[in-house]
Amino acid sequence: MKGGLLTAAAYLVAAVCLTGALLAQGGRFSSRLDIFCHFAPLWLTGAFLTGVWGIVIERGAARGLLLAIAAGGVVAAGALMARELTRPAPATAPPTGRDGLRLIQFNAWGLNRDPQAVADWIADQKPDVVAIEELTPALHAALTRHGFIYQQGMTLSVAIFSRVPPGSGPFIVPAAYWPILPEFARAAFPAPGRDGTFDVVAVHLAWPTNPRFWRQALHLADFLDLYAPDRLILAGDFNLTPWSFSLRRLDGRLGMQRRDRALASWPANLSVGGRLYPSWAWFPIDHVYAGPAWRTVAVRRGPSLGSDHYPLVVDLALEK
Repeated sequence: MKGGLLTAAAYLVAAVCLTGALLAQGGRFSSRLDIFCHFAPLWLTGAFLTGVWGIVIERGAARGLLLAIAAGGVVAAGALMARELTRPAPATAPPTGRDGLRLIQFNAWGLNRDPQAVADWIADQKPDVVAIEELTPALHAALTRHGFIYQQGMTLSVAIFSRVPPGSGPFIVPAAYWPILPEFARAAFPAPGRDGTFDVVAVHLAWPTNPRFWRQALHLADFLDLYAPDRLILAGDFNLTPWSFSLRRLDGRLGMQRRDRALASWPANLSVGGRLYPSWAWFPIDHVYAGPAWRTVAVRRGPSLGSDHYPLVVDLALEK
């Protein structure tokens, strides 16, 4: 009886994973079906494990059928992830000082209970620019005590911090953009080791389940068209994984290289009943884009800092 229940459970998991991966293929034409794409690692893992179960435990026709279902799930989910894992790497540069820039992207989470620890870690990384989403007054104060200069965004929850005072932006944001854009902040800074300046935009997109999401993303791309693209940097919590067709379309529309690759940033922790529990991060939803004048030196994930996101630390070098 017990073996029969386990076999039935294996069939159920394999079927769910195959169904989820197949529905995700519909993300090519449906934003609702595209939501299934975000779970591609789960579909892949579940299908693979049930396939292993079939090889090790099952026999005869039961093994063959289970392996067929599991293999279909692995192929369908793997196809969603393959493009991200095989896309051309961004242009790289060796470690540099004079022309280098360190940027931290972090959704600090509005319920973070240890903003001082967050600020201490950020200061220890010696970043030039920090893009923060879900900024709280306590974190704002802690970063200011470390000497960071605050640049407010369109809302108080998205901001850019820096070691040097930001300059004025290259243009005034048209009034028509304010009600249609996602939460964002922007700032201009002196170019490291070079003449001129560079621009940084921090953004926090809505969840893809929000009916306004894709319109928001397209308005963001239209807004970024107002900037000179070569030195532009865009960082934020996009709430999109790289195996989604939505992020693929946005990658193409933005015309900048995304410098992170399949670097899972959420969930670092799960909040249950007011308590945080460590979690395995499955979803790469925090991203950093940079224009062609930037070369990638290093991209890494920071530690768990009391948020449901991990921070990203991105080192860039200015080529021209």
